[in-house]
Order: sequence, then C-alpha cells, then structure tokens
Amino acid sequence: MNPLPKNHTVSSEFIILGFGDLVELQMLFFGLFLIMHLVTLAGHTTIVLVTLIDSCLQTPMYFFLRNLSAIEICYILVIAPNMLANFLSRSQRMSFMGCALQMHLFIALGGAECFLLAVMAYDLFVAICNPLRYPLIITRALCLQMLVMACFSGFALSLTLTTLIFLLPFCQSHEINHFFCDIPAVLFLACSDTRANEIAVFLVCMLILLIPFSLILLSYVFIIIAILRIHSAEGRSKAFSTCAGHLLVSVLHYGCTIFIYIHPKSCYTPEQDKIVSLIYTNVTPMLYPMIYSLRNKEVKDALRRLLQHRNPKKQQPSAR
Repeated sequence: MNPLPKNHTVSSEFIILGFGDLVELQMLFFGLFLIMHLVTLAGHTTIVLVTLIDSCLQTPMYFFLRNLSAIEICYILVIAPNMLANFLSRSQRMSFMGCALQMHLFIALGGAECFLLAVMAYDLFVAICNPLRYPLIITRALCLQMLVMACFSGFALSLTLTTLIFLLPFCQSHEINHFFCDIPAVLFLACSDTRANEIAVFLVCMLILLIPFSLILLSYVFIIIAILRIHSAEGRSKAFSTCAGHLLVSVLHYGCTIFIYIHPKSCYTPEQDKIVSLIYTNVTPMLYPMIYSLRNKEVKDALRRLLQHRNPKKQQPSAR
C-alpha cells in the first residue's frame, strides 16, 4: 500500500449523500419536505409583511420579530433547494467553494438568529422589569444598532469558522454523509489532526450558542421574578403569554444546535446528527410562526385588518 502523500490536494468537489440509502422513500420525503418548506416560507413571509404594513405593529418587539422571520427565510433558502434536489437523486455533487459558501451562510444566518434571540430577550427584560423607562431605553436607534451587531457578529464568526474548516486537507473520502455541508459532517472527512480546529469550533460555538443562551436564561430569571411580583392575575397571565413564545422558540433553537455542535469529533454519529439536523432545519422553523406570532392576538388582528382591506365587504347597498 502506498502511503498518503504529504502534500494533499484539496478536492474540487464533495458528494452530498443525503438520504440515498432510503431510495423507496425519496419521493415521499420530497413531497413532505416541499410542503413543509412552502408552509414555512408562507408563515414567515406573512409575519414580515403584516409587521411591515400594519401601523399598530411598529414597535421594537415586532421590529425584531420581522427581522427574525427574514433571517429564517434566508436560512431556509440556503438549505432547502439542495436538500430537495438530494431527494431526487442518489447523490449530489457540490463544488468545494459551493460547499464552503453554503456552510458560511448557514452558520452566519444561524449565528445572527442566536444573537437576535438574545436581543429579543433583553427587549422583553426591559419591557417587563422597567416598563416606565422602556421608551427611553429601547429606542429606534438602539434597535437598529443591536440588529446590525447581531448580523455582523454572526457573519464575522462564520467567516472565521468556515475558513478554519476549509483550510484542512480532505485527502480521503469526499462523501459528506449529510443533506448539506454541516460542520461536523465536513470536519469528519479531514485527514489531518483536527484537535486545534475542534477547539476553535468549540470556542466559536461558545460565542454563538452558550453565551447568548446563558444571557437569555439569566434575563428570564429576572423576568419571572418581576412577573411573580405582579398582583393582578390578569397582568401575570398577559406577561407570561408575552414571554412564552420567545422562550419556547429559544429552547427549541438552542437545544438542537447545542446538541449538534457542542461535542468532539470522536462523538460524531452521522445518522443521529442527520435526524436532529432535519428537525432544526425543517420542523422548528415551520413551528416558529405558529408559536411566536400566529397565536399572538395583535398579529392575528393585524392580519384580519389586512385581509379586510384587500377584500372589503359590501355592508350597505348604494343609495338609489
């Protein structure tokens, strides 16, 4: 057997295996996930349009919610087309740069979403714990600054992480056992010592996942304490309902991503990671509009007003 050459060349392409081992279910999966993605895009697009058009929803909370949905739309479009294409073929070839670009955008948008969820927790913290000072603290300028910082941080950390991963040599198998270019699946193919890269991945994941999630949990400690001090049962119920959607979305988002990314390469299990990835890239984004907004009375009222404006009813006959 010839030893591997010392100067490894980077392959010009990867092969995305997807779900090629489930040939008999490919068309069923294609139809199911196509419907799920269309429902998800429709839900998030509805949130963006309603919160943009309706004058009653021009508050910081709905400003952040609109941008969260916009990020989700981009996030889905980065993953969905290639994933659906994989269901129609045994495998799909993707160029080295295409794979790197997909990973960069996926991490960047996911990171921006993580930081934005933390920003939204701060918004709720100020609204519930300092309601009288809320208009003075959460100004339009601060909202824009926090949004820009969330997006910039996500893209900057993603660029660093993607560069570190794709500088590694991939000299053996180029078959990615996943339905997109995810970090663990690509890192698993590297044929050199990846311990330094794994430490870098862990540090970036700390910045993107663990620190924002810890800040969210800390915010909710103060929020719950403030809510319990409210004497009115109706007031407590309203405050809890305001926070419940954000808390549930945060737990779903951070729970899945921490499970996937905060573990060493030696613990990587392709099939398990693939299933969890299916959940957080397909199922949870579809649930977000229903959890966060479409059960929100203000959003439903705004949607009703928009539909009535588009389809006015003739309540009275015209005078003769």
